[in-house]
Amino acid sequence: MAWDFSTDLEFEEKLAWMREFVREEITPLETLELDADQLRRITDPLKEEVKSRGLWAAHLPPELGGGGFGQVPLALMHEILGQTRYAPSVFGNNAPDSGNAELIAVGGSKEQKERWMQPLLDGKLRSAFSMTEPGAGADPTLLTTRAVRDGDSWVINGHKWFSSNASAADFLIVMVVTDPDAEPRRRASMIIVPTDTPGVNILRDIPTMGEPETKPGRPGGHAEILYEDVRVPAENMVGNPGDGFLLAQQRLGPGRIHHCMRWLGQSKRAFDMLCERAVSRYVHGSLLSDKQMIQDWIATSAAEMQAARLLTLQAAWKMDQAGASGARTEIAMIKFWGASVLYNVIDRAIQVHGSLGYTTDLPLEGMYRAARAARIYDGPDEVHKVTVARRILRGYEPAEVPSEHVPTRREAAKRKFAHILEAATDND
Repeated sequence: MAWDFSTDLEFEEKLAWMREFVREEITPLETLELDADQLRRITDPLKEEVKSRGLWAAHLPPELGGGGFGQVPLALMHEILGQTRYAPSVFGNNAPDSGNAELIAVGGSKEQKERWMQPLLDGKLRSAFSMTEPGAGADPTLLTTRAVRDGDSWVINGHKWFSSNASAADFLIVMVVTDPDAEPRRRASMIIVPTDTPGVNILRDIPTMGEPETKPGRPGGHAEILYEDVRVPAENMVGNPGDGFLLAQQRLGPGRIHHCMRWLGQSKRAFDMLCERAVSRYVHGSLLSDKQMIQDWIATSAAEMQAARLLTLQAAWKMDQAGASGARTEIAMIKFWGASVLYNVIDRAIQVHGSLGYTTDLPLEGMYRAARAARIYDGPDEVHKVTVARRILRGYEPAEVPSEHVPTRREAAKRKFAHILEAATDND
């Protein structure tokens, strides 16, 4: 079956507009120290421009206000938006809100869509996805946060951390164990919990390599939360009891494709800085661009980025054809490969700038710190590699004698072609 990553002329024009809009109107905001009100005043008109062009919340189907473009066009969009941290929010598809809106769109009731999803899409609410727990980060079957049915309510108790955006959110989608006796992937469910519910104790935003100085209440933090006898209406469950893993996969699959394409946008930006420095810096008798080691970095970076781009677009195409479950191997592959490429290209760009690359006078140091997290969140590289290897190995059977064993193959070939070989011998 042929792969097709092409887009129509009308969408190509949208991509061209996005490139200029992001470069001229959004990227310059990185250099300013804006508070929440200043950022809102600047970006609100930009959001209206995006909406007027039909590109707001493009990841959703048209009946929910999105573009209904499919994963390949969305991937190409996210490659552009990934160049700067402000672009996704201006286009209404910033994490975790975009994934949460998709989750409610897929599994939510009509009432949940009206109360939570639509205000989320309109930018009137913020959300968080509260799944990760200490001790259960890479293996969600080990989750311990419990929700117990009590009349018309669910009562939640547990400990979460790295609930991104929680300290700035209006509501959380919490992954909880509702049936501990079920098979591992049917134990968990998802429940919407407003952050002002009694018993929701947001302890802190955890300092990280990417953000060593936290500011609680600012979007992008990673909160540690204690849920202590948190009582919410039974109708706040998204989907049915036990649907948690299924919903998570439907949420995380497209999100990983979008992550990888945004990483490519960041990689390309670092690559441009690498190449510009190479043709500008004169040292030890020649330009850096004349030195074979730097040429190797440039060639290797270009090849890695192109491979990552094609792998990601192929995963997006596969998802359009077969859904998230049908593209599971491809999605796992791009997650670890794309994260590695992002990290490597930024690292080379820092190295070629020397001490300047290590300073905050360039965006590379911030990009580098953020890139390190890419190999952990949404599952560490090692877990995705295991997924890829296991699924590939399903197509192979054990063999007592290797199938390519030449003596064995020779005997089989002699039997297969015996009549011809015998006739040739008789003629001789």
